[in-house]
Amino acid sequence: MPGLIGKKVGMTSIYSAAGKNIPCTILEVGPCVVTQVRTLEKDGYQAIQLGFGDRSEKRTSKAMQGHFKRAGVGMKRKLVEFRGFSNELNSGDELKVDDIFNEGEFVSVSGLTKGKGFQGVVKRHGFAGVGQATHGQHNRLRAPGSIGAASTPARVFKGMRMAGQMGNTRVTIENLEVVKVLAEDGVLVVKGAVPGHRGSTVVIRKPEA
Repeated sequence: MPGLIGKKVGMTSIYSAAGKNIPCTILEVGPCVVTQVRTLEKDGYQAIQLGFGDRSEKRTSKAMQGHFKRAGVGMKRKLVEFRGFSNELNSGDELKVDDIFNEGEFVSVSGLTKGKGFQGVVKRHGFAGVGQATHGQHNRLRAPGSIGAASTPARVFKGMRMAGQMGNTRVTIENLEVVKVLAEDGVLVVKGAVPGHRGSTVVIRKPEA
């Protein structure tokens, strides 16, 4: 699926022609530069590696410095491979938001969700808690309760909903409508919310044909 790399700017809302208020997310997309072209003969598959965001040379490893210099491009912060591009692209070519996306089509956006740290079952899974908040109960309102393990089966089943790390996982939201494409600003406005905090890197892909 062809696509581009971008950055989440934030959320806003706009009004449709019918006067309906639509929540939208503003994404700063591209420009992305081709850093490598994968071919069937050399790599066994066809893909385009794109780079996004500038990075200082001293904060780039020696191996990646060589990779970027071979491609004839500057140091990049984020690299992602995309399949589905035409074979006419070469290393150093630049892609902008209006080269890939059009208003009215639907896209998928992938990103890293906000990390919430270690959370209990009430916040993490929406548990109601155990019993009442009064009548002598002490420190049990947000407890998980029984986890169902006794001498049989003498273990806790995998996948049991319990306290633990919440957020900080890679999530893809599919079928988000492109409301506006602002080519001069490199901005893509999509309907709805996308994962990640403001300023986080996201990957926007077009659906498979």
